[in-house]
Amino acid sequence: MTKIAIDPITRIEGHLRIEVQVDNGKVSDAWASSTMFRGVERILQGRDPREAWAITQRFCGVCTTVHAFASVRAVENALGITIPNNARILRNLIEATQFVQDHVIHFYHLHALDWVDVVSALSADPKATSDLARSISDWPKSSPEYFKTIANKLKAYVDSGQLGPFANAYWGHPAYKLPPEANLMAVAHYLEALDWQRDVIRAHALLGSKNPHLQTYLVGGMATPIDLNSQASINADTIAALAGMFKTAKTFVEQVYLPDVLAVAPFYLDWAGIGGGVGNFLAYGEYPDKDGNLLFPQGHILNKDLSRVLPVDETKVTEHVARSWYSYDDETTGLHPYDGQTNPKFTGPKPPYDFLDTDKKYTWMKAPRLDEHPMEVGPLARMLVAYASGQKQVQDTVNFVLGKLGAGPEALFSTLGRTAARCIETVILAGQLQPWLEELAASIKGGDIAVHEGSKWDPKNWPAEAKGWGHIEAPRGALGHWIHIKDKKIYNYQAVVPSTWNASPRDAAGQLGPYEAALLGTPIADPKMPLEVLRTIHSFDPCIACGVHLLDTQGRELNEITVINPNGAFSPLLKLSGLR
Repeated sequence: MTKIAIDPITRIEGHLRIEVQVDNGKVSDAWASSTMFRGVERILQGRDPREAWAITQRFCGVCTTVHAFASVRAVENALGITIPNNARILRNLIEATQFVQDHVIHFYHLHALDWVDVVSALSADPKATSDLARSISDWPKSSPEYFKTIANKLKAYVDSGQLGPFANAYWGHPAYKLPPEANLMAVAHYLEALDWQRDVIRAHALLGSKNPHLQTYLVGGMATPIDLNSQASINADTIAALAGMFKTAKTFVEQVYLPDVLAVAPFYLDWAGIGGGVGNFLAYGEYPDKDGNLLFPQGHILNKDLSRVLPVDETKVTEHVARSWYSYDDETTGLHPYDGQTNPKFTGPKPPYDFLDTDKKYTWMKAPRLDEHPMEVGPLARMLVAYASGQKQVQDTVNFVLGKLGAGPEALFSTLGRTAARCIETVILAGQLQPWLEELAASIKGGDIAVHEGSKWDPKNWPAEAKGWGHIEAPRGALGHWIHIKDKKIYNYQAVVPSTWNASPRDAAGQLGPYEAALLGTPIADPKMPLEVLRTIHSFDPCIACGVHLLDTQGRELNEITVINPNGAFSPLLKLSGLR
């Protein structure tokens, strides 16, 4: 038996620690521990509900917009506010733009290096790389000269000893299977995606004044003005500029991202049988049309049964703390978010330590449950619920991808399935941006410039007490904000975020969370280089900041991170975790 700790395993926000037990070359048990505390809910108490969005989007520096939307939706739900049609379209455009950008960033910059061996790319033939790239796509940057330039740039990195984003990883690991030419092509697209995402996200500057913390949210709609005669408002020039950005987004997704996924996946089809997890999937649904129908439907699936999509009853959402560093009066049961408590009670070890005492409390994440079931959330959950619900765009795209890979729907329940589902979702949303923009243009042309419903904005029109649930799909999954308003102020506020669902610890009944369950049975070729653990955890796109957060009064982080390798000796953090 070997025990491994990887801390942090995330390549993005927040600190996530994974501990696994390995027996006979496979993971036999696993624990997910988030090592920072988030207490933003306590900061919100006593504040004006209309300003909550500005605070909650500081949960995270990546998924800011979805927290703002969930917050304003919670207040709108509590006060019975219906937003104007233009506000709905603007919200769809802002959120979908983030999804497209975020998913591409995840694939290339946060997950691709789990599958792509950069060192191998140094031996690639640029001509053969060009032939490969041209065989899978019409992307113009595919000449032998182009790939030779990339190869020389990569060699210069290595020769300088300043490897930047390519340092401290498991290069040469036996689990890497791509030929050198595929690795060089992926490295080229990694670098291209850096420039692409910067240009595409300029749409947020036009629609939200800035990125990442957009400024145009408003309870009751949006604060984005529409005036065809003003340069400070959405006008014909703005719509033309957005159309160009959305075309750029769609072209890259269809000619680079999707072909790369289809080119890489065949080398790793064994991962279509690894990382299945809890088998339960939750989607709140997202992207409403003018009639309230959702592009991605709401529902949940139990035990991988695609023959039935069950409804979502938010009253059955609870959070457990039996294995979390919080206290309830009765920790044998969970609390609904309206009654949720944020009472931190840290009982874990102080660093440096070898391993957590996982028989006791071991994380700052609570354990959300839907009707007492652990649920996986994210692109895979959305695509499964949509597929099983008969959503034609999703069914057609899923069937196209599975057909190319020669796999059936059962392959989706896996590490590879999560990666494929994220790409499928991106293809659909990248193709939807322009139609939504045209819908907005038609609305404006028809004389509708309303972006805000203000009749219930004034607190004098509010009831003495109200409760509301704001739900949204974030790139990483189902996000819910619950607000209790009393005497015009926030009485209680709870956010159950995607990574809380996925990074959940065991609950009072001993049920594993999705990360933990997905790791069971994962093959480990070399316990000193647990690349396979990174692959499965990164397939969820973990982002822990909105789940846990701790600062002192001067704004300094209050935790120290160490990593212990299998023989008990301390190892350099970046070396063991494989972070860049």
